[in-house]
Amino acid sequence: MRLTARVPATVANLGPGFDAFGLALSLFNEIEVDTEGEPGVVVQGEGADELPRDDHNLVVRAMRAFAAEAGRDLPPFALRCANAIPLERGLGSSAAAAVGGLLLADHLLGVSVDRIEILRVAAELEGHADNAAAALSGGLAVAYVGDDERWRAERVETSPELRPVVLVPEGERVSTNAARRALPEDVSLQDAVFNASRAALLVLGLTGRPDLLGVALEDHVHQAARLALAPAAAELFDRLRDDGVAVCVAGSGPTLLAFETGQASVPDPGEGWRVLRLEVAAEGATLLEHRHADR
Repeated sequence: MRLTARVPATVANLGPGFDAFGLALSLFNEIEVDTEGEPGVVVQGEGADELPRDDHNLVVRAMRAFAAEAGRDLPPFALRCANAIPLERGLGSSAAAAVGGLLLADHLLGVSVDRIEILRVAAELEGHADNAAAALSGGLAVAYVGDDERWRAERVETSPELRPVVLVPEGERVSTNAARRALPEDVSLQDAVFNASRAALLVLGLTGRPDLLGVALEDHVHQAARLALAPAAAELFDRLRDDGVAVCVAGSGPTLLAFETGQASVPDPGEGWRVLRLEVAAEGATLLEHRHADR
């Protein structure tokens, strides 16, 4: 059997929506499993010189975690990861690996669980569910813990007028763990109210009122702490805000996510930045089964 999982990049938090909002973007990792190939791991594209090529690879770990929960044994397989999502830049590369691995294992083992169960296991691997929720659903996802203390998510249709621009610094990286450690331990009531109001505005901004995004992306919980870890990103963030561009830290950073409008375009940030003008990925992770003659 040969399968390919195609998983979009995702931006979590989106300013005030800390650990709750995720947006899928049209940049994809493709993960192929071949049960008739020579067992091993090949990594191409982003992370080709860094990611492990053994059982420590997150895709493999996700597959084995799923198999353990299902009480099944995975067959031997060849794994090929063709990655377009940059590592440690706040674009959901680890969520893409986890979601892709879980979907592949589910299909290989013939378990056919629903995507809420995939989300639960992905959140256990990741420590949070916002990126995985958007990677599974596409569009805008709002992740939350239900009354049964299990992660759930709702998909929200975004405005076709959204024009996302991803600004990736070539010289700065921030690990998720470092970004988590930088967060304040306590949040004031005033800041909690501020973020709640901005999160409500953000839903309006993303679904039909892009003119609200400038104010809706403001945050009093995590962005300042994370920008302090990435001076170049902090400088560009301030410059974009001064130019009237709606912008937020992408996930844990240091990548920035901006939205262009007729009133404000993203200027050339200069040397050392990769600028990606993407679309919202309307579809989440997909799985394709191939015949071996398709090679």
